[in-house]
Amino acid sequence: MKYSMSLLFLVSVFFVKAQEEADKIFWKKDGLTWGHFEASPDETSSFHANTNAGLSYSWGLKNINGVIELEYEVKSYFNPKGSWVRKGSQNDHLLQHEQLHFDITELHARKLKKQLAEVKVNSLGQQPREVLNRYYKIIDKERTLMQQKYDRETRHSIDKDAQARWHKYIANELNKYNELT
Repeated sequence: MKYSMSLLFLVSVFFVKAQEEADKIFWKKDGLTWGHFEASPDETSSFHANTNAGLSYSWGLKNINGVIELEYEVKSYFNPKGSWVRKGSQNDHLLQHEQLHFDITELHARKLKKQLAEVKVNSLGQQPREVLNRYYKIIDKERTLMQQKYDRETRHSIDKDAQARWHKYIANELNKYNELT
């Protein structure tokens, strides 16, 4: 009975995770199209489009021949059901702006991967979840602040020179973390 309950739990967790992942698009360079923006536009917003993207991560501690190792997975995702574009606003320039929001999310996924790769398991103490969640929260806060700065400096894609500077900057930053893809 205990075995079947554990198996049922694992199957349920797998089903929920698979279902959640089916609703997301995971990052790839220049991967977004306007067809990915499935939500209805927010009529109260003055913006022409909105990208809903985020970070997901999971981790576990694994004992290999008496040595405890941290295993983890970090992904950046785009949520089509939370992302929208106004009819008549679909142009390449705006799509590149929205793609860069997704690229910024990917940059922070890579930063979190780097941080987790450097974790010494013995530094996690008795509360590894709290320590690892703190790393995640710091990176996610940095991501949010960068997204806001990006929109502010580009004036939500209106300033084409600022947009070009951000495109170059994020491309360079992503290249710094290429080995973590």
